[in-house]
Amino acid sequence: MSTVTNTQKKAPAGERVADWADGRLGIYSLAKANMRKIFPDHWSFMLGEICLYSFIIIILTGVYLTMFFHPSMNEVEYHGSYVPLQGQLMSEAFNSTMHISFDVRGGLLIRQIHHWAALIFIAGMFVHMMRVFFTGAFRKPREINWLFGFLLFFLGMFTGFTGYSLPDDLLSGTGVRFMQGAILSVPVIGTYLSMFLFGGEFPGGDFVARFYSAHVLLLPGIMLGLVVAHLILVFYHKHTQFEGPGRTNNNVVGMPLLPVYMAKAGGFFFLVFGVIAVISAIASINPIWALGPYRPDQVSTGAQPDWYMGFAEGLIRVMPGWEINLWGHTLVLGVMIPLAIFPLVLAAIAVYPFIESWITGDKREHHIAQRPRNAPTRTAFGVAWITAYMIMLVGGGNDIFATHFHLSINSITWFVRIAFFVGPVIAFIVTKRICLGLQRRDKDKVLHGRESGIIKRLPHGEFVEIHEPLSQGQLYKLTAHEQHKPAELGPTVDENGVERKIGRMEKLRVRLSRSYYGEDSQIAKPTAEEYKEITSGHGHH
Repeated sequence: MSTVTNTQKKAPAGERVADWADGRLGIYSLAKANMRKIFPDHWSFMLGEICLYSFIIIILTGVYLTMFFHPSMNEVEYHGSYVPLQGQLMSEAFNSTMHISFDVRGGLLIRQIHHWAALIFIAGMFVHMMRVFFTGAFRKPREINWLFGFLLFFLGMFTGFTGYSLPDDLLSGTGVRFMQGAILSVPVIGTYLSMFLFGGEFPGGDFVARFYSAHVLLLPGIMLGLVVAHLILVFYHKHTQFEGPGRTNNNVVGMPLLPVYMAKAGGFFFLVFGVIAVISAIASINPIWALGPYRPDQVSTGAQPDWYMGFAEGLIRVMPGWEINLWGHTLVLGVMIPLAIFPLVLAAIAVYPFIESWITGDKREHHIAQRPRNAPTRTAFGVAWITAYMIMLVGGGNDIFATHFHLSINSITWFVRIAFFVGPVIAFIVTKRICLGLQRRDKDKVLHGRESGIIKRLPHGEFVEIHEPLSQGQLYKLTAHEQHKPAELGPTVDENGVERKIGRMEKLRVRLSRSYYGEDSQIAKPTAEEYKEITSGHGHH
């Protein structure tokens, strides 16, 4: 009698689960197509990762905080661990925040991490968007992704505002009161908006609960969807890459997603988490116990919003207190005009990719990032905007600057008013000249090589500096950028001799195109003939 031995071994549990999932989801083919996707390796791409990791940290710490926070304005008496506030009346929101800070294990550290991560998220978004802007990475086909990024920045600002308003302390209450006053200045509907938001006269009894719903459900939900959509488009369109040998619009030079990029990304996540944790442990932020609960009849000294709201606050603080009476109604222009300027500035940022595409008439796809010096006008606009933003941050903290530097608050206010109009213009001119100077230097390096610092005396007594020739890769990097030509109006008559009607918008587009790509906005690249002539020995040392 013979026996048959089954030598086939059972597959490991993980492999069986993967086989089961592949039979229903097709994960093997999906992984094969995407797990080896190439990502370019450049330090500036980590700015976007800082934003993503900060957002993840915000979500994780926010979930923890929701377990202990009570979004209610019902009045209670404090009996917690912080003795100076014992027996004081306060809202349940403030009381639960005090409980988190002093009685929940690790609660204060989690609060600090949550707040610092929010500040770093907005700062990271700001710097990341500037990187995308200055390198032209918003151009086709990435205009929609620019809008997603802008919406994340915009919603992040208001998510942060609703978040630091939740503790119902004296500082955040002053900020909410400031916002309510701005809402009241809106003609016709301002009063209705305030009543709707606060559930009655300020402060009402519902605004903490309403802000809480927006802060933990509505705004984060939208932002999470935008983050996913943003990452999908980044994955689909590929990262932009800087000019260099072997890099074209049709390929990506870098490292694969697995295992190299994922290993680096995982390590970088913990590095970001660690840095935020260290900052949170040693740098206190929003110490509500030192401020006390909010009371409508009190205002905290030196009340400042988080930095990302400083621009809007600065606009309102430095605006003259103008008022006009119109049809029996008083219009507070000192608040209305800043409220109109702020969204207009944000809208201009959102639609800029489409404006530049219209001006230049460039409808091609771009996967190569530009060096900022090779787009002087755009770079100058970006620096001018940052200058205006920083000037308004000074305006938003005019009382702090006055007390700390012993200056007149009126002098600071007038300085900000003047600098808001003069500063961006000066920044634009200086930045454009710097970019053109850097272009000239690049041209000189291509034609003459790099300065070595070695001085040589020729037989006839002349002293010259020895220049080292650049490598082929360096030559390519300095000459790979496109040499754009400004748009032209073309013939004013058609083929039949009939005068062609040229619209005002077309004339405006041509004029703006010349400001972007005219002779005074870019330096001509060295030609191959110029390079050969100089390197052949004529004038080359």
